[in-house]
Amino acid sequence: MEFEGLSPESVSMQHLERYMAAVGAEYAGPYGRPWREGKKPYSQSSLDSAAACLKGFYRFQGTQGIHQELAAMSDRSRLPTKADRRRMFLGHVAQEVPANPLRPTRRVRRRHPKMLADGARETLIGGLQWARNRMIMTWLGDGGFRVGELCGLHLVDLHLREGADCGECTSPHVHICHREFNPNRSRAKIKEPWAVEGGVVTGGQIRRASPAMIHTYFEYLTMEYPASATHGMLLVQLKGHRRGEPLSPAGVRQMMGRAGRRLGLGRTNPHGLRHEFATAVLDATNGNMVIARDAGGWASAKTVEETYGHTDLHSPVFMAALDQVWGES
Repeated sequence: MEFEGLSPESVSMQHLERYMAAVGAEYAGPYGRPWREGKKPYSQSSLDSAAACLKGFYRFQGTQGIHQELAAMSDRSRLPTKADRRRMFLGHVAQEVPANPLRPTRRVRRRHPKMLADGARETLIGGLQWARNRMIMTWLGDGGFRVGELCGLHLVDLHLREGADCGECTSPHVHICHREFNPNRSRAKIKEPWAVEGGVVTGGQIRRASPAMIHTYFEYLTMEYPASATHGMLLVQLKGHRRGEPLSPAGVRQMMGRAGRRLGLGRTNPHGLRHEFATAVLDATNGNMVIARDAGGWASAKTVEETYGHTDLHSPVFMAALDQVWGES
């Protein structure tokens, strides 16, 4: 308003639309000099927040008798979508929901973050110095863990032997338990009930453990796990003044990011390994969504199909289909 010589009483809807365009929203028309020169435009969530703040401010101005026409223009409604109805109590009877004319059209996002390049996981594991980091990569890749699940594991959650005392799985496995007050603030997404009976964890979500996961766990525990750690969590920091304290999900992401840049792999993140795990299970089971759902702990098979299931670009079936389309023998 200062740049344009405006006041709250003289602002129009077109001025507000130009402001949203200046900070990054799409706008069909000239909007003057862009703001935040040399910086990235606002993300979608930031644009949504800015639009909500503008609408709230001018609606409040309207209640004070200032520029009531603009307040009325910003108070619109739209038909509810299927997602709106699911979020609302008695959503099936809803006829309309509030709308914000300043909110930019939501950009179409990728269905999933980029998967790691072929062979990136093996390159990362081979280029990592610490046994803890090799264990993290192995557990993310073989178990399909979310990073919050992995950082939230306690040693008592690990039943890495045949015929564990919990009696819920005869093979080596892990119990993923949702805890609200972990020292590193990590939380498992799933909230299945669990308990400790006679010092043995039961319940939660059970995830099978591979031989490689067991091997890297014992390598980490015998070589690097500090004896002074009394919190009982699996992943800890290994150096610095905070040595022995629980490792946070942000620490895992930073570790993978640094390793990816150092090894020339570009952007690497823990969730890419979860996508690889889902794709590998689907390939091994000929697309069985139920097995993939249970192996990775997803809420529904539809989530696996729409978000996590990807085609193996090197599979014989995929290559044969393309050869047929291209007219190759």
